[in-house]
Amino acid sequence: MNVQNQTFVVAKSRAKYNDGYMPGFGNDFETEAIEGALPIGQNSPQRCPYGLYAEQLSGTPFTAPRKSNERSWLYRMRPTVQHISDMREIDLPYWRAAPTIGESGLPLAPMRWDPAPIPDDAGTFLTGLRTISTGGDVFTQVGYAIHTYAVTQSMEDEYFWNADGELLIVPEVGRLRFFTEFGIIDAAPGEIVGIPRGMKFKVLLNGDDKARGYICENYGGAFTLPERGPIGANCMANPRDFLTPVAAFEQKDGTTCRVIVKWCGKFHASEIDHSPLDVVAWHGNYTPYKYNLRHYSPVGPIRNDHADPSIFTVLTAPSAEPGTANIDFVIFPPRWLVAEDSFRPPWYHMNIMSEFMGLIEGVYDAKPEGFVPGGMSLHNMMLPHGPDADAFYGASLKELKPEKLDNTIAFMFETRFPQQLTKYAAELPTLQVKYPDVWQPLRNHFDPNRPVWNGE
Repeated sequence: MNVQNQTFVVAKSRAKYNDGYMPGFGNDFETEAIEGALPIGQNSPQRCPYGLYAEQLSGTPFTAPRKSNERSWLYRMRPTVQHISDMREIDLPYWRAAPTIGESGLPLAPMRWDPAPIPDDAGTFLTGLRTISTGGDVFTQVGYAIHTYAVTQSMEDEYFWNADGELLIVPEVGRLRFFTEFGIIDAAPGEIVGIPRGMKFKVLLNGDDKARGYICENYGGAFTLPERGPIGANCMANPRDFLTPVAAFEQKDGTTCRVIVKWCGKFHASEIDHSPLDVVAWHGNYTPYKYNLRHYSPVGPIRNDHADPSIFTVLTAPSAEPGTANIDFVIFPPRWLVAEDSFRPPWYHMNIMSEFMGLIEGVYDAKPEGFVPGGMSLHNMMLPHGPDADAFYGASLKELKPEKLDNTIAFMFETRFPQQLTKYAAELPTLQVKYPDVWQPLRNHFDPNRPVWNGE
């Protein structure tokens, strides 16, 4: 064969969708911002290219099974040991850590809040964060904390890492840029961002003057994709739709930078003379990522009844007990409703799991009134909840035909732990103190002489 006459056709990057990112979930990636910065064939050479330092960031114990072992190697201008000199404790009073038992002083009941306005002086991602509920114990690395955030100021020379847990960030208003050690993630409402435990980053406004959203801080095992079981190899959240950033670094020598770490529920800060986001190349599978919720491929009942909400699980953080999550991230996306002779909204129920819900856009079908984007609700373990009266009668009496449930993205943080409300959340003026009244109009329709009820 005459090799000189061969023609090669090389695919182009899908830049319109994922320029600056690498697709896949749990992959072993490699990337370099400067050609040749990544060592080949070994992790820690005697002298790294360009005079960089090799540093490993481990998300699991060294001896974790291969399928769950997570670590990345970073090649940086200075090692992290230079970022922690003269650490001093600081106060971020609205960011609370579990346990926060007995803070709220409110009676036991389902709870719901209207959206909290974004204050003009909310400040940065850190100062604008407010803890709503917690469960478990930060000291034993089990459980979680759920927060909201409001941002009106970028973290220009301020950096953060969380030693207590990973952050799952759900924007609802405004675009943000997450500049991490591993690269840059731009996120907008309808997307989520995952930042693993121990990873340095800063958060910048990205074209909008304010932003708002929700955060789950997971103290336990890392979020992963749920098993699909009989669903098979496709649908739900597909790994190819998760995006991890390519390497990017910030060089700001001679600039005073503030580094903040959260460790065992307390905050400590130090000042250094350079940016800690100085990673020129990296490889590994312990990485940040983003995911567009609009790419979720839902499955559901195509004949009768309403399936359990677990079919809408995007990510799960498992516990040591099989089938019982430390915390799940579940969404209710646009989808078709086609079940015959069925009550199509979620049914009334009591659950061993606790449910925190938020709404990113549109309307939630079980709560057509009073639950709006930016709002939130909390239905704690073994407390009853379900469709409000309007949703019940509307769904019970309407003509059933195929119906597109559109203009909606709701989500749920579901956890095996009781959700302990913080004092801040209990005193929010947006708390709907009359929320349980939405079920009061439900009537007793029982008539032993009428086997078929038609709405009388």
